[in-house]
Amino acid sequence: MTTEVRSLREFKMPDVGEGLTEAEILSWYVKPGDTVTDGQVVCEVETAKAAVELPIPFNGVVEALHFPEGATVDVGTVIISIAVAGEAGAAAPAAPAAVAPAAPAPAEEAEPERREVLVGYGPRTGGSQRRARRTTTTKVTAAKPAPAVPAPAAPVAPAAPALPADLPAGERPLAKPPVRKLAKDLGVDLRAVTPTGRDGVITREDVHAHAAAQAAPAAPAAPVAETAAAVVAEPVVAPLPVSGTGDVRVPIKGVRKATAQAMVASAFTAPHVTEFVQVDVTRTMKFVRRLKESGELGRDVRVSPLLLVAKALLTAVKRHPEVNAQWDEAAQEIVIRGQVNLGIAAATPRGLIVPNIKDAGAKTLSGLAVSLGELVETARQGKTSPADMQGGTITITNVGVFGVDTGTPILNPGEAAILAFGAVRELPWVHKGKVVPRQVTTLALSFDHRLVDGELGSKVLADVAALLEYPKRLITWG
Repeated sequence: MTTEVRSLREFKMPDVGEGLTEAEILSWYVKPGDTVTDGQVVCEVETAKAAVELPIPFNGVVEALHFPEGATVDVGTVIISIAVAGEAGAAAPAAPAAVAPAAPAPAEEAEPERREVLVGYGPRTGGSQRRARRTTTTKVTAAKPAPAVPAPAAPVAPAAPALPADLPAGERPLAKPPVRKLAKDLGVDLRAVTPTGRDGVITREDVHAHAAAQAAPAAPAAPVAETAAAVVAEPVVAPLPVSGTGDVRVPIKGVRKATAQAMVASAFTAPHVTEFVQVDVTRTMKFVRRLKESGELGRDVRVSPLLLVAKALLTAVKRHPEVNAQWDEAAQEIVIRGQVNLGIAAATPRGLIVPNIKDAGAKTLSGLAVSLGELVETARQGKTSPADMQGGTITITNVGVFGVDTGTPILNPGEAAILAFGAVRELPWVHKGKVVPRQVTTLALSFDHRLVDGELGSKVLADVAALLEYPKRLITWG
């Protein structure tokens, strides 16, 4: 006689993008009792970079969904349990091996090595060596008693919440030298800072956030018990008061949260310089119309002025490769990138994202048009993958689609330059000695002054303008 053995398998929230720590469950595609198969998509989650569908890596029946839609879950937390059926051999009453599988075992040992989660994202290795991520949630700990709080005849309860456990004696907080210097300058004790960087590394933003929290005004006097709790809890910035019944509060999470953090990090890390130039793009606009009418680039290929701007920037980068660079703070080196991964800032319902075209500098005009069309369409559908938003080297933001003439764009973190393409307007312009109406746009180039000096930035911007004024130069200069 054979018996069917049913075991419970747990599927944890994977790291669907490099270094992400949490994701929000947007929707469940299954419910308890549903049968699932290996590779079947069970839910959609939104990370700080994109919305991603998660496939289950084994067969079975859904036993439980551990979080509702809308919940934000840390990476590594179990989100769904699956009852997996298997066939055991003939039952043998005296065989101890038959009951061995019932013995408790860690979940990690019970699961096989194969943990396919997403295409291009395998299981994280070396997880046991990663230092536990400290959170802002207060926990009870017996490792170190809470500091004594002077209070008149009102003892503090032994089980009162305490700060997350401090680092083991002698262990140094993980932080890069510039971050340590920043903490020293601001008078911040790194042992008290909650790290948000990968593998528990403290970032500059963590130090600034902790310093801001320390500088927050003190709350009014509270009873002794509340005062004791305040001593062992990290300072919290009070929410802004609601001034009217029509106010709406929108949670800061997902793409919006990631964008805010990236922009603050960029603005306060890289010294920005922005230069502007107006250019007559009448010939470029005529060229775009001819390409559309002729269908030379392909019947279904979308042709727009942005395509020519992208090609002009790529040609300028080819002439001045030093602008395609990155600042390596840890190594104290400037890295000139071997290929150009061209980022295109895209506004989506979930917020601003910057997917990039890999090795765009090696593409023909036709190939660039196809890649640009695919990138824009994928972004509009909200299906841009985290991999498409990693590794960018230089970016274009097309503010002209909103009728804006120009702006001072903030650099995408890790990049040396970003070009803003403004609206194309018919303006009076001196052409061949006469004032006539011409199609004119304004270009703005922001660059990291640590990497790009004024001469290099000016040459790059001037080259882009010259190429758009006379697009035939794309052939002679390319």
